[in-house]
Amino acid sequence: MESRNSVPQSSSFHLPVAHMRRVFQPDEVERKLAKLQDHEHDSLRATYQRMLERGPQRFSVKPSGIPDMADLYHLLPNFTEVLDDVKRHVALAQDSRDALEVTPMLLLGPPGIGKTHFAKKLADLLGTGMSLVPMGSMTAGWLLSGSSSQWKGAKPGKVFESLVDGEYANPVIVVDEIDKASADAQYDPMGALYSLLEHDTAQSFTDEFAEVAIDASQVIWVTTANDERSIPAPILNRMNVFTVAAPTLEAARQIARNLYQNIRGEHGWGERFAPEPRDDLLDQLSLLAPRDMRRALMTGFGNARLDSRDEITAADLPRAAGKKGVMGFLQ
Repeated sequence: MESRNSVPQSSSFHLPVAHMRRVFQPDEVERKLAKLQDHEHDSLRATYQRMLERGPQRFSVKPSGIPDMADLYHLLPNFTEVLDDVKRHVALAQDSRDALEVTPMLLLGPPGIGKTHFAKKLADLLGTGMSLVPMGSMTAGWLLSGSSSQWKGAKPGKVFESLVDGEYANPVIVVDEIDKASADAQYDPMGALYSLLEHDTAQSFTDEFAEVAIDASQVIWVTTANDERSIPAPILNRMNVFTVAAPTLEAARQIARNLYQNIRGEHGWGERFAPEPRDDLLDQLSLLAPRDMRRALMTGFGNARLDSRDEITAADLPRAAGKKGVMGFLQ
């Protein structure tokens, strides 16, 4: 059953009313709960009770029409192709009751160019939540799909948590550094993705801990990798693959300028600083990976403030700013 409800507003545009979508069947949870013996599987019992208390309905949100994405194209100049793809999917869902469907995407590129930052901006654009799954730090395959309740310390996986404990039926889930997932004889870290990345099978995804079917078909999947060669072909074939290049020097200067203005605008002390950064500052920052720019800028703001100046110079940045993180920008 679907109803229409008001939802919070995104910072970049007004969200329309949203449909409510059922992400699990309460009667199935009740049956599972009834089968548990007294004082058996306390954590599993608590999970079922929490599911019933919260109920199965979650917001399924989408932009009203095609949102103005000019700011994102400006902020993320090396993600133009990916943003074009998102815009196409939004266009298909506008002026209809259809849910927003975005083909799972793989963002390929060197470390530090802003792949995870893009995913956060995408979640903000679409007005939904975001969860990060760091595959590079995984020691077992259950981070996505949960571990059996028979195991000590078992718990649900990230997909279950995002849909059952979250507010949205269509959150953005970022599988970061998918190429660094390490499999062993017992677990395949990417095993769950075979069904999760397929719309039809994702409608009845079963977490190994709760063993209750979850509708994960509306999840917006963003995966990131530095090298696709270690990713199985069946996984690659389920996604749109985008090669994200390092920004050009001019684009890197623009990213640095945007970061300067964002940091300045986010803090009360930002009023003490000039609205525009100096050229020598942008020249130095443009040599950094985008993810290193914010840290360098915070150091620069602090050093300038200690010296009672309203401008940051290149000399205010960390000493290694021009060397560490150099990325081979395009000319």
